[in-house]
Amino acid sequence: MKALVLAGGAGTRLRPITHTSAKQLVPVANKPVLFYGLEAIATAGITDVGIVVGDTFGEISDAVGDGSKFGLDVSYIPQPKPLGLAHAVLVARRYLGEDDFIMYLGDNFVVGGIEGPIRDFRAARPDAHLLLTHVSDPRSFGVAELDASGQVCGLEEKPAHPRSDLALVGVYLFSPAIHEAVRAIKPSWRGELEITDAVQWLIDAGRDVRSTQITGYWKDTGNVADMLEVNRLVLEATEPRCDGLVDEHSDLIGRVWVEEGAEVRNSRVVGPAVIGARAVVAGSYVGPFTSIAEDCLVEDSEVEFSIVLRGASISGVRRIEASLIGRHARVTSAPPVPHAHRLVLGDHSKAQISS
Repeated sequence: MKALVLAGGAGTRLRPITHTSAKQLVPVANKPVLFYGLEAIATAGITDVGIVVGDTFGEISDAVGDGSKFGLDVSYIPQPKPLGLAHAVLVARRYLGEDDFIMYLGDNFVVGGIEGPIRDFRAARPDAHLLLTHVSDPRSFGVAELDASGQVCGLEEKPAHPRSDLALVGVYLFSPAIHEAVRAIKPSWRGELEITDAVQWLIDAGRDVRSTQITGYWKDTGNVADMLEVNRLVLEATEPRCDGLVDEHSDLIGRVWVEEGAEVRNSRVVGPAVIGARAVVAGSYVGPFTSIAEDCLVEDSEVEFSIVLRGASISGVRRIEASLIGRHARVTSAPPVPHAHRLVLGDHSKAQISS
């Protein structure tokens, strides 16, 4: 069995961060989301991985390399334009050959691993096996409908009036039968080749399509709120560890990881939290569920329930919470007069200001 990992796409819901960075490389607890998926694939015993890449190929390949650090053999498959998940299967046809494969969306986060579904697929070898989960608003997802016996009988992509609340998790298991299906379908109203249409083609053709409803945690980390929630979840499992320097005037409370080369001076850090390598926290408060990446500076400030990316600096700011601060961003206090706000915001940014 091979793995097909999708790491293209524009990441529009994470702008402006994704104007300059691949969405799959935005870190959760100081590790790119993509790495969690690659580790899960390796843990499941799959070693041959094809990564479908687009405009951010250079950044993805620099981060992942040949896959050896994950115990994987990685190949890169270019997708000229993000024309849908089924299109990704089309462009990967030569790489996949006649092997069964798991398709894993690189910006998805699945707690509990994928060993169980892979084991079930190998035992029964249906034409497709889908992972499903209940969601509060299925209109934003591919949605599966089950019949009275629990078999998948229908699929819709982002329906206005969903027939169920079972969303497709971004993990799919396929036999080579899927190749005939993706060649047979037409682009949807979105102009994309939808994987839901391809699986529906299999159902209509009488092929064996099965599903598993996962009970563990799953998130599509496509927006800031979901990124912060996944960061919170991962940090919950953080073990206290100090590989850096913490002076006698500082307090580390709870599950705090201070990475090698980091410095905490005259500060209070309440876990779960992680302070990245070579970061400096001085005269500040870092609250729970916060990830400070490598080479950051936080001084005379308060930060809580936030993700601060590599090389960012926060200085003299009374309170920051529920925020995603981009790489090498600078956040400073405003001068006391005049009472005005000076902003430089990327496209599609959101700002909340107390007047």
